[in-house]
Parts: sequence; C-alpha cells; structure tokens
Amino acid sequence: QVQLVESGGGLAQAGGSLRLSCVASGSILAIDFMGWYRQAPGNQRELVASLSSDGKFNYADSVKGRFTFARASTKNTVYLQMNNLKLEDTAVYYCTARIWGDGASWRDYWGQGTQVTVSS
Repeated sequence: QVQLVESGGGLAQAGGSLRLSCVASGSILAIDFMGWYRQAPGNQRELVASLSSDGKFNYADSVKGRFTFARASTKNTVYLQMNNLKLEDTAVYYCTARIWGDGASWRDYWGQGTQVTVSS
C-alpha cells in the first residue's frame, strides 16, 4: 500500500517562510511525476510546483521566485520551501506522485493535505 504523507504546514505571517515535506512510502518500484498542489476555499485545486521524471521543474507564475521544490537524495521525499509568503498563499497543500507500485501499473497518489495559513 503506497502512502504520501505531508507535514510542515501551519501558521505564518506574511513575508515569512514555511517548508512542507512529503514522504512516499510502501511498495514503490519507481516514481515518475511528483508535485505540490493547493486548494483555497471556493477555488479549484491548482498546481504549485512539480518535478518531472526528466528532472524539469515547473512552477506556477504566482510562486516563481518565492517557492522552491526540492527532492531528497532518497528520491521518496520532496520538499516545498515557501518564502515571502503572501495572504493569497493560504490553502490546503497536497503532495502528489505518479508511482509504479506492486500493482504493476502507474497510478497517481495524493497525500491527505496540510493547511497553510498566512496572516497579516
């Protein structure tokens, strides 16, 4: 059973920083795409940052220059460093990954989400 578990959310002041972590565990044979999405109340879930299997990073325009996606050497852990936080960054942040597990096929997995709240 594959699981993604996020941590590191919480409350930060505008201009402050938070770092989110996501650990993938279970029967993992390969990981393709990994990314972070967020969903604010009343809004659709949107892509924040991602890393493709060929090593390309992609960022939403709204976070470029402020957020950094990083992957640990273990490959199963990724981070989202969020600097210069803005009120509009308030949302539930979700980690996602495309994983080849023991089911012998690629499947998309999602974490449970972690709340990020930015205050003025």
